[in-house]
Amino acid sequence: MADENSTKPYVFIIESLEFKDEEKGYFEGEVISKILNFSNIEHKYYYIRTKKELEHLLGEFVRLNYRYLHISCHGNSKLISTTLDRITFKELSSIIADKLCKKRLFLSSCLSTNDNLAKSIFSESKCLSIIGPDEEINMDDSAIFWASFYQIMFKDNSTGMKAEELKTTIIKLKKLYGVPLKYYKKNSQSKIGWEEVDI
Repeated sequence: MADENSTKPYVFIIESLEFKDEEKGYFEGEVISKILNFSNIEHKYYYIRTKKELEHLLGEFVRLNYRYLHISCHGNSKLISTTLDRITFKELSSIIADKLCKKRLFLSSCLSTNDNLAKSIFSESKCLSIIGPDEEINMDDSAIFWASFYQIMFKDNSTGMKAEELKTTIIKLKKLYGVPLKYYKKNSQSKIGWEEVDI
């Protein structure tokens, strides 16, 4: 079993948008990447359009042994979307679960961070946590929130995200920016193996 400390405390960003978003230049993940560059925070950023590309890059995420996976895309309460493909939570779990052992998933996708996603991911993996919006969220709010989140977390501790610091930062930024968020974490003491954190 992988130990969290054996992974690299870096961010791996995968983004996918609709064609109309591309035309308008609404690249949230790219904005986050630029802020991370300014802060000298180690990360990778990739833009994709298909499920096949997502699968390929998840392999790269594993190869590089990064600890934090950030997926920025459209979605709803049952699935997420790349530009050309729709991926149900069950499908997502099947391609992502074995790649999240002792790692954290940050999902920037409207409506997608809910009990259905948590059940799918935690039942198939040893993912430490999932954080993301459970309602509609504007791209500008989302970009500002995530850029602030990573900047604060890594400034306080460049070697990892401790659970209490993570929760405290999420609560502060959620209140500051008024973004709708859910936070789920692995809990071996729970009958279902996971729990929603009160934020």
